[in-house]
Amino acid sequence: MPLDSITNFDWSRLLAWRTAVNVIDILIVAFFIYQLMRIVKGTRAVELLKGIGVILLLKVISVFFQLYTTEFVVDFVIQWSALALIIIFQPELRRGLEHLGRGSLFGRKRRSNASEIIVDNLSHAIQYMSKRRIGALISIEMETGLDEYIATGIPLNAELSSELLINIFIPNTPLHDGAVIIKDYNIATAASYLPLSESPAIPKKLGTRHRAAIGLSEVSDAITIIVSEETGEVSISRRGNLINDMTQDEVLNYLTKELVESEKEKETQGPLQQIVEAVRKGVSSK
Repeated sequence: MPLDSITNFDWSRLLAWRTAVNVIDILIVAFFIYQLMRIVKGTRAVELLKGIGVILLLKVISVFFQLYTTEFVVDFVIQWSALALIIIFQPELRRGLEHLGRGSLFGRKRRSNASEIIVDNLSHAIQYMSKRRIGALISIEMETGLDEYIATGIPLNAELSSELLINIFIPNTPLHDGAVIIKDYNIATAASYLPLSESPAIPKKLGTRHRAAIGLSEVSDAITIIVSEETGEVSISRRGNLINDMTQDEVLNYLTKELVESEKEKETQGPLQQIVEAVRKGVSSK
């Protein structure tokens, strides 16, 4: 290329193009990291990731302080980590591939009016059980996967209806103990075991159902509805918080806001907007 052609070349245009490509590259990586965090959030994989972080920190320290024996051991662990990660994270990897195979990488597929139907059925079942003091524990999977808790129950994979929910929690029936978990607008399991909260702030008057609901809310973003067997009182637990003594209208308004209105907002947002909104909520919650 002649020298005058090189000097006349618009380098600023090339620089702007490279900047745009780098920004797109960063956004793609950020999006996939965000999706990975969604998959592992609320599962045991989070604790394993913390362990990996500790190993990497040991590697940095051993190099900096020239701890040769420690560095040798850490290097040996890292060499076998790829195979170990595949084995350890097998459930999360399978779930992530299932998301990709269903085409749900950019969000779950939603059936038309499904959220309205689930709210109507839940509201009717809760009102019926509350009046008759039928104890119930119902968890609704949101963004955090509940597969490890679903695995502890009796699989139903049934279409959600108020009649089925009521029949499950009738006292002295085989499925009335434990929690019903709702996933993708279906009843995934009944009689599932939820993690009990160890928080000392929970009032002593609250029973095992409330403690299990709060325990699940501490490790996931699931919405858990509790109907007290003693008083018929309805409570909702989410994100470590418990709302007690809710009226029928309050329950209906809460579920409508969290399941129907939030779903409509997601449908109008693109993937980038969803990432920004998730980051904003994460910062505001701290």
